[in-house]
Amino acid sequence: MAATSWPSLRVSDWTATRDTLHMWTQIVGKIRMVHAPLVNHWWQVTLYVTPRGLATSAVPYRTGAFDIAFDFVGHRLEIRSSDGGVEGFPLRPMTVADFYAQVLRALDALGIEAPIRPRPNEVEPAIPFAEDHEHASYDGEAAALFWRQLLQANRVLGEFRAHFVGKVSPVHFFWGAMDLACTRFSGREAPAHPGGAPNCGDWVMVEGYSRELSSCGFWPGGGEEGAFYSYAYPAPEGFADHRVGPEGAHFSSELQQFLLPYEAVRSAPAPDRAVAEFLHTTYEAAAVLGDWDRRTLEDDPSRWDGTATPRWTPPRA
Repeated sequence: MAATSWPSLRVSDWTATRDTLHMWTQIVGKIRMVHAPLVNHWWQVTLYVTPRGLATSAVPYRTGAFDIAFDFVGHRLEIRSSDGGVEGFPLRPMTVADFYAQVLRALDALGIEAPIRPRPNEVEPAIPFAEDHEHASYDGEAAALFWRQLLQANRVLGEFRAHFVGKVSPVHFFWGAMDLACTRFSGREAPAHPGGAPNCGDWVMVEGYSRELSSCGFWPGGGEEGAFYSYAYPAPEGFADHRVGPEGAHFSSELQQFLLPYEAVRSAPAPDRAVAEFLHTTYEAAAVLGDWDRRTLEDDPSRWDGTATPRWTPPRA
């Protein structure tokens, strides 16, 4: 397997699996959320890309901890407890209701309580997990290809994150919208977010967007094979019209963010370079137009190895 392979996965070929997996990740994410203390902008609720799938990382529980991992190589869900207990089950076509019941049984076998709000957020309709017999698909090959898309996105987003020394989020997977994200902050407060996400309290968005930010990531939508995205909150004047790259990047007036279709990246001569150009130029649209203190907030991750360059420089025209 090539470490930098960018796999092809058409959204239309795995929509049913994508939507089912979205609900499964919401269940697991909510279990982490109910046991982890609040971290600014809900950073305590996310999942992380692993060498085999997606996982919670260690979740505190009483005087110990546990974690939950989706293994998209071996196609299993596994729950491990710090007292040595391990429970799990195969990932296969099953309803959300069945998945939810199996997760609860596994947690119960480990002595772990999970009093979550048992219905999804940021989707419409929000079918309670125990009643969701509509979403029941699992194409293991598609799930593995999606994970490989996330591997590549996680790697390039991580490199982009390293250029910022101000407040910046981890590269993490938000199960609400099913996207891998990384967010930079200017250091200034933002106006209260108006909310409006389906089946999600406005107060959730107020916390998430309490500081001025530039956020980017990868989402399995917005293009034939998904898309990289970038937006600012609040968006400075002229943001939508700022020149960004590479070819194929554009501003979506519907979504109010820049998009770069994944298929444009995958087919580019240098995919990593294409994503990096998109991430840096769209961030600059927020930072330059929003008058961020870039000299304080940015630095070169190679600053100690003798090859440092002072700032990101876009490719020459």
